[in-house]
Amino acid sequence: MRAAAVALLTALDEPARRRATYPFDDDGARRWLEYRPRPRPGTCLADLDVAGRKAAHRLLATALSPGAYAQAMAVVALEEVLDRAEGWRRGRHSGDYWVAVFGDPARDDRWSWRIEGHHLSITMTVVDDQVSPAPIFLGANPATVRHAGRPVSRPLGVEEDLARELLEAMGPAGRAAAIVADEAPGDIISATRPSAPGRLEPLGMPRGRLGPGGRALLDQLVALYLNRLPPELAAREADRLDGGELHFAWAGPTRPGQRHYYRVQGDDLLIEYDNTTDDGNHAHTVLRRPASDFGADVLAAHHATAHRAADPAG
Repeated sequence: MRAAAVALLTALDEPARRRATYPFDDDGARRWLEYRPRPRPGTCLADLDVAGRKAAHRLLATALSPGAYAQAMAVVALEEVLDRAEGWRRGRHSGDYWVAVFGDPARDDRWSWRIEGHHLSITMTVVDDQVSPAPIFLGANPATVRHAGRPVSRPLGVEEDLARELLEAMGPAGRAAAIVADEAPGDIISATRPSAPGRLEPLGMPRGRLGPGGRALLDQLVALYLNRLPPELAAREADRLDGGELHFAWAGPTRPGQRHYYRVQGDDLLIEYDNTTDDGNHAHTVLRRPASDFGADVLAAHHATAHRAADPAG
């Protein structure tokens, strides 16, 4: 990851490099999540030459598994589909994604990067060569594109289908506990906040009350989100969660095609999914770590180590 970030900055010309780079301590720019079409920090991929764009894609690929990278590229391509559906009036385009690097990956112990645009926001923080991988946001509008009555594009389909399988496996009593509201919220609850809420009420259905089939499906759902990361990072995140309680909550109708929302909460884990606008054809998903987003965990460890080194007596 460090080598890919250095290669990106090397590939940029001086004006693009200035736009892309920020001090690591610029928390306003670094602790940033914006998945709507808004101005954002960084340099725009559309303004880069082919070498610069490919370097940005190679950096993105260091943070995502092959499947998640394919999802991300499908999300980017949907900007052109959406622009056509809107009559080209907003000028959306698949180059409207931005890269920002915080600190100097060639020399610093603390640095981070983000690639972001409409419905895509990937942030990685690296401290003492330890990677803290969150937030990770993927959305899709339209969530499903059909041709001849069949879906030809559905980048986040598995995220919806597996949650529905889990609901079905719960049975009536389990669903009654899991469904926390008759109507879905208008968006993911964590939204664009730089700090995700650590505990959302009501919690929904605890994993410990599920039967074996339900527990297996909930574990698969969590793994689906963790496996957006490369295998080594995904395994580390799974180990971090091992043994902790999980809760699954659903809001809105359960019939496909209607506006719905779900979340999974655990120890320093928040997964959210919503499909609540455009008549249930506009999906958002996010993987967050409420206590550790934007590298809070690795930064705390770094500061503790520095304090011990400065004061061996404690």
